[in-house]
Parts: sequence; C-alpha cells; structure tokens
Amino acid sequence: MMTKLNGFAKGEVINYKQWTDNEFSITVKSEIGPYVAGQFTKLALPDENGNWLRRAYSFVNSPNHKLGSNCMEFLIIDVPNGDLSPKLGQLHLGDEIYVGEKPSGFMTLAEIPETATNLWLLSTGTAIGPFLSMLAEIETQTRFDNVILVHAVRTRQELVYQDLIEKFKQDYTGKLTYLPIVSREKHQHIMSGRIPDLLKDGGLMQAVNLTPDTESSFFYLCGNPAMVHDTRDVLLELGFQKHLRRSAGHFSFENYW
Repeated sequence: MMTKLNGFAKGEVINYKQWTDNEFSITVKSEIGPYVAGQFTKLALPDENGNWLRRAYSFVNSPNHKLGSNCMEFLIIDVPNGDLSPKLGQLHLGDEIYVGEKPSGFMTLAEIPETATNLWLLSTGTAIGPFLSMLAEIETQTRFDNVILVHAVRTRQELVYQDLIEKFKQDYTGKLTYLPIVSREKHQHIMSGRIPDLLKDGGLMQAVNLTPDTESSFFYLCGNPAMVHDTRDVLLELGFQKHLRRSAGHFSFENYW
C-alpha cells in the first residue's frame, strides 16, 4: 500500500494497451483538478527504497472525453534505463498510481492567436498525445479552416492511434490532414525524414498541399528537444516569430522534458 504523496491523488489503472515493445497507453481513474486539452500532469510511483519517482505526461483524451468520470489516458514510452517508465510499463489493471492534482501547461487552444485559421501540429513519438486531446475538441473542428497533424516516428509500428485519427478525419470533413513520417524504414506511401528538414526544403508543404504564411498560420511543436530546437530555428529562418503571451506570434512549444 502506497503512502500519501503531497500534491498527488491516488488513482487506479483501469486500462492498458501495448502499442510496441516499449510504447503503451494507460488509462487511470483518479479525482484530480480540471484540465484543458493540451495540458499535462505528473504520474508518480515509489521505487524500491520508498522514494517517489515522478514525471510529466500529457493527457491523450480531452476533458470532454467518453472514458468516464475522472478517467484520463496517457501515452508512454518505456525509456531504457529510465526510472519511472519501466515501472509504469509493469502496471496491471487495478494497480495503484498517483496523479498530480493540478494539471498545468500553456500549449492550449486559448493561446493560439485569433487570426490563425491554419493550425499545424508537429509532433514526434509519444508527443502526439496532447494534439489528439486538442483534436477531440469541438472548438478545434469549428475554429480552423485547416488542421495539419504531423507525426514523426522511427518505425511504422509507432504510428499509434490510427483508428482515432481516422475518426477525426471523418469528423473534420476534409479540414484535417494527417501526415505520418517514418525515419528508419522506407514505405511506399509514408514520408521519410525529419520534420525540420522537410519544413526547410518545402517537402512538408508539398506533402500536405498547403503553404503556411505569417498571416493565418500557427504551429505547435511537441516532441524530442532536438526536433523542437531545430524546427524552431527553421521557422525563424522562414520569417515566423515565437508566440509570447504579451505578443502574438506564429509558433509555440512547451518544455517539460
């Protein structure tokens, strides 16, 4: 039995889905504070010595989901030699887990300038999670003329949530473009490469048949630090400005790695 952890609520694992050998989703039932699509909270478990291990994870489901009351889903990668993720990967249905009571984060729809009509969601690996949460929102479906979801992974097997993405494409009636990218395999109908390189050489725009501009486009970047750093540099080179709360810009990201 776990002891109380300040700032965290006790939860229970109610669903577990294995995507690859080291990537999985868990659904947790826990009474925490309200959250907004795109935000994150922390998960925590004790180690063998009773010390708490904790790490931030984004909500995959929107707060308006159909999972049930106080239920939330997280997409997780089991990092080799990691502290917390291997323990999360060993959880079973009914196991206890602690969840941060106060979700946080500014990568939300509210932060996007009102002038943006084309929303670009650029992600790698498990960082597609908060974007799936955003895509489930009615506001996203109605507010933007075009939404481009880019998901870059190493292998095709890591292109997770295909059924959900297909449902979103139907819900968005042509306004949602999904672009998978695989870096370590070659597939006939899937692009290969890195997001910043494809953005710089125009391959990304050509693939989605849409060219971003500073008048109507907004980018959210979420993923490994190298992708975020390099994509930021490319966007700056292309004339886009970082969004700050005191001045509207064209792209933003959040660092909680």
